[in-house]
Amino acid sequence: MRLLSSAPHGGVTVGRDRPTVTTSLLTPAATPVLADRWPDSLQLLLGEAAVDLWSAVLAPTGATLRSLRATSVTLRTDGAATVQYAAALVDAAGRPARDTLAATTGSRVPEGAAVVEGGGDDGPVRVGLWRWPHDPALPGLAWATSAAAVRRRLPALGLPAQDAVLRLRAYRPGRRAVVEVTAPGGRWFLKVLPPAQTPALATRHALLAGAVPAPPVLATTDDGVLVLPALPGTPLRELLGGPVPWAAVDRVLDDLPAALAGLPPVRTPLDRAAGHATVLGLVTPHLRPRLDRLARTLADTEVGEHPVVPVHGDLYEAQLLLTGDAVTGLLDVDGAGAGHRVDDWANLLGHLAVSGAHAACAEVTARLPVPAAQLAPRVAAVVLGLATGPFRVQQAGWPRRTEARLALAEALLAG
Repeated sequence: MRLLSSAPHGGVTVGRDRPTVTTSLLTPAATPVLADRWPDSLQLLLGEAAVDLWSAVLAPTGATLRSLRATSVTLRTDGAATVQYAAALVDAAGRPARDTLAATTGSRVPEGAAVVEGGGDDGPVRVGLWRWPHDPALPGLAWATSAAAVRRRLPALGLPAQDAVLRLRAYRPGRRAVVEVTAPGGRWFLKVLPPAQTPALATRHALLAGAVPAPPVLATTDDGVLVLPALPGTPLRELLGGPVPWAAVDRVLDDLPAALAGLPPVRTPLDRAAGHATVLGLVTPHLRPRLDRLARTLADTEVGEHPVVPVHGDLYEAQLLLTGDAVTGLLDVDGAGAGHRVDDWANLLGHLAVSGAHAACAEVTARLPVPAAQLAPRVAAVVLGLATGPFRVQQAGWPRRTEARLALAEALLAG
């Protein structure tokens, strides 16, 4: 791939000369057979050309790039990609430093990112880049990840966060972040979103308040931060080795307020299957015939008649906290809305199947009054979606792990 001049959005010119940089961008199992067939976005952001991009962006700061490693990759069906990197730098004063970097391609390059263009086989690829924590799509991230700023801001919002200690729990560049705040006065989670998305999420939490144990929104900020309390209980994931009160999960789903059914419909696992197959086909082109075959079979599935009811939308074992025989925490309600109960259970079953919790799968399946011919395709579609995970987190041996999850989806559909 060749590098071009900068895009006309306040970007920078990409130079040809760069220092020697240690890279581990391409997983050995993916090089070169798979990588040579990847979309231009991945070849640019996961190949040696990424060094040129970052060297050009860092040069005005006086920093020099010494190593670069991709730690997460999100790919869309149109081939646009977002990559998070762990980088080792030498700053302008000659001191070693470590940094988190992010790059994204396509139409979702956020305003405020440094913009460059890299040349691909099909023409220039426009790339937006930024350094942690200055994510231009998440303006609240910088203060939400600063202990000093959190200790100042939360007390101003009525929360006793003096002497707070922070722990980053999740970060999806350009999309969201979650920061855990622990202080003598309490424990909270800061959910950081693009500001335009916070009112809708606050509304969902308000609809759920009092009906189910979803965390209430304690405060919001104009720059996209919601403050949520920590809830009591043990994650269901940690209880799978023993008896699980599945009836408690039934009850909390039954208690979801009817008002949720008035929200936009939730996309079902079967709705998402074709998109997941497309993405997987872009990163594992040798699996494309199997992926296409599975996607066609799922598209032809007889879905059955199921009432539209309030649903969680992303139910799995990490989203449920239990105390005794009661659910005391229902987490991550961003996708709650109108849907079918069978899809909430299918989502949970798909996660259990991938984690190898076979006994729990059998228990849940035996409890559901849904024909196997309608349940199995939904669970297979969830597993197909989870097959994108090994590549997304750049897990060692991800091609083999991806194929194993595809094989599991095929087996679930067949039997």
